[in-house]
Amino acid sequence: MIALENLQKQQVGLRLPKYLIDEIDAMTKEYALNRSEIITESIKAFIAEQKAKKIYDSFDISCKELQHVLQTKDDSKLQSLDGLIDELQH
Repeated sequence: MIALENLQKQQVGLRLPKYLIDEIDAMTKEYALNRSEIITESIKAFIAEQKAKKIYDSFDISCKELQHVLQTKDDSKLQSLDGLIDELQH
């Protein structure tokens, strides 16, 4: 949960291409939101997507490492996940 003091708003200035402003303005009419709300929600969605991407990328790397270990080890006890965990711990 976000702390109350972090919910305070701060004004920032930014320059956006006109076509984006036009699209944002169209959305303000369609969804009855103001520019700040649309931009805020867009940034929150982008940040959430990047965090999820980091998790999936990390998982993908872990899977590739696991696959490499399973392919290079000639140890029969590594054929199960429990055996692999035991091998990695010792």
